[in-house]
Amino acid sequence: MAAAGEGPRPAPRPPRPSAAVVPWRPVDGGGIEVYWVQRAPAMRFMGGWHAFPGGGVSSADLAVPIQGMPAGLDEVLSSADAFPEALSEGLPEGSAFEPDLVPGLLACALRELFEETGLLLVEELLPDRAEGPVTSADHLEGARRRLLARETRFADVVADLGLTPDAGRLAFAGRWLTPPIAPERFDNRFFLLEWPRRAALQPTVDETECIDGEWIEPGEAYARWRRGDVLAAPPVLHLLRVLAEDGPEDGLPRLRHPAEADLGPFRRIEFRPGVILLPLATRTLPPADRTNAYLLGTGERVLVDPGSAEPRELDRLEGAVQALARRGEGRVTAIWLTHHHPDHVGGVEEMRRRLGVPVLAHAATARLLADRGLEVDDELADGERVSLAGDPPFPVRVVHTPGHAPGHLCFLDETWGSLLAGDMVAGIGTVVIDPPHGDMDAYLASLDKLVDLAPKTLFPAHGPAILDAVGKLREYADHRRWREERVLAAWSDGLREPREMLPRVYDDVPEPAWPLAERQILAHLERLRRAGRI
Repeated sequence: MAAAGEGPRPAPRPPRPSAAVVPWRPVDGGGIEVYWVQRAPAMRFMGGWHAFPGGGVSSADLAVPIQGMPAGLDEVLSSADAFPEALSEGLPEGSAFEPDLVPGLLACALRELFEETGLLLVEELLPDRAEGPVTSADHLEGARRRLLARETRFADVVADLGLTPDAGRLAFAGRWLTPPIAPERFDNRFFLLEWPRRAALQPTVDETECIDGEWIEPGEAYARWRRGDVLAAPPVLHLLRVLAEDGPEDGLPRLRHPAEADLGPFRRIEFRPGVILLPLATRTLPPADRTNAYLLGTGERVLVDPGSAEPRELDRLEGAVQALARRGEGRVTAIWLTHHHPDHVGGVEEMRRRLGVPVLAHAATARLLADRGLEVDDELADGERVSLAGDPPFPVRVVHTPGHAPGHLCFLDETWGSLLAGDMVAGIGTVVIDPPHGDMDAYLASLDKLVDLAPKTLFPAHGPAILDAVGKLREYADHRRWREERVLAAWSDGLREPREMLPRVYDDVPEPAWPLAERQILAHLERLRRAGRI
């Protein structure tokens, strides 16, 4: 495993084709409601987030016969390779997109709709059929349970009914690529589906994949996100906003061509208000290959951790900052640093020059960077509160969290509870505590300190946002203490050198990661000595 700042970056994995369906219905007095779900917290991808029913194409979807074509899909099939840079971000250089109608895509959309809501889109069950369903609700629910339990396939479900799924009721509503911040990425197509109140079959959730589902006006769903009550991905937020403003018919051009959702060369990633994430390619620790820079604030902005030293990445970062300013959404007034590691400060000097703004960091970080010839203009201190101007103002608390690095800082948004966590946690990969700058005592104390602040959402330097902030922080602390007990047991059995402890202490970790694991053992041994336990 390469150390941060060294070695080649791993090649990105190709995104998996996927589809999602947005059920909607008119409401009395005008307007519409949409049906969205909350994904089960245990789900590997976006667990606990609010989304629309959907998922990735599977090989079994290829065997499902489909009739009908979603409205508007023919328009994009004729220009499937014409996508902006913001949509193709993070793909290998020169790679081409698959056409929008990849094999199994429509079957995937209808299967996921059935699995997550129980709605089976076949002609005989559609709302305008006068004779009503041809099969009982119990029969359908039993088939759904077997499908979720992987006891049957969707092709077998519809074959048993003697029916052919119908995609003709869908309307194409845009294409989005998961940003390069997670190990699993999706090339996702969205479809609208009108499903009136009078339909005999109505959506329900099964707790296998979702813990909640509800009809809600899109404006209210978006307002819940603005209040910080839910976490949702950018395409979901864009769909909600457009449907609230223009409705499902007039809003289709904005949905199919969502250029307004781009931030220069990036597609805008704003999981919480006032926290815009910009993943920059860096030579960091695999499996991560990017460090998240952040634009923090609602008017006046600060740029946190411009970590890439690559000219192309810095051009893209500058393009995003300029696009934000052109939209009247504020300008960057300072650069803040979480700590001194190369994958967090690689672009600092160049971005300071381009933006003409000061660089701020903790005093300990300033000293370490000065040794490398990088000057910090001013210092940020533990407990300091900075109110960034905006509508509303954006108060941020500076939190000193040493352990991973002596001057490590986190930044807490005191309005919505978002915590820019730097390298205190990782949405992908792991956190390395590497003496002498790394200190396990200080790291565990910093985790406890963050728990006491009760943040809602963690925004790590590597990987996606983490919904259950306090739970994740406690999980990290518990795991480190569990590992420390293994170190102590190995010591008690006569092992003294970190290298000879590795097969005992890190038998659950692949051997290529053992060089870093050895440094963790050393950090635990230093902590145990200070505590008088060895």
